[in-house]
Amino acid sequence: MPYLVSFHMGWLIGSLLLGFCMGWISVVQRGNGTSKVTARWLAVLVAGLVAASFAHVVPGRFGYWLDLGLVMFACYLVGCTIGAWLRYWVVSRSQPAA
Repeated sequence: MPYLVSFHMGWLIGSLLLGFCMGWISVVQRGNGTSKVTARWLAVLVAGLVAASFAHVVPGRFGYWLDLGLVMFACYLVGCTIGAWLRYWVVSRSQPAA
């Protein structure tokens, strides 16, 4: 894992920055979210992929891609969280008190 992070540091930082930008933008959008059923299925899918990664079920190159994809996805989600929180903080400070 340290090799994966050190070798792909640029891609991981790019994933973090892309997540930050999407988190910043997504606060403004007021669209429909995913349904609870879809969100549960996606959570089960991600949990299964993480379990497969930890158990080394997928060998070789595809296992390496799985690990890299999961780390990039985690960086993206962290960036989204930071961007959304920061946007909320900036917008809430600029609004006058009621």
